[in-house]
Amino acid sequence: MSPAFDFSPLYSTMIGVDRMVDLVETALRSQDADSYPPYDIEKTGEDAYRISVAAAGFAPDELEVTTQPNLVVVKGRRTPADGEAARRRIHQGLARRSFERRFELADHLVVKEARHAHGVLAIDLVREVPEASKPKQIPIGTGLVSLARNAAKSPRAA
Repeated sequence: MSPAFDFSPLYSTMIGVDRMVDLVETALRSQDADSYPPYDIEKTGEDAYRISVAAAGFAPDELEVTTQPNLVVVKGRRTPADGEAARRRIHQGLARRSFERRFELADHLVVKEARHAHGVLAIDLVREVPEASKPKQIPIGTGLVSLARNAAKSPRAA
């Protein structure tokens, strides 16, 4: 499938736009992808987020959350209950299939907790930026002040 939009001109005219364009293309592609199970992403604080996955019908031991650098993978594996195969349903509206959903994370986001209650799997994320990566303000000196300081320290000034 070819994308409906061509972003290639942006690559040659803007620096650092490649990641943004990849995210936009991924979002456009994901509209066509399978949307099971439904999920919400919400901001719960300044540096806190929550992914809520609708996992109705799944027991906590049938769900698995794994993390990798910049990625959270949620898997649901249905195990048929005793006598489930013998049931004859007239209508089946509840999805009973296994799934795997991947969420790409921004840098420095870590999973703090995962909870399952009332058919919803909630995954709490927190941004933990290392001290070395935080922005620092560098004082800027003027050329005249720097020259005066160097001249005062120089042995030829005496």
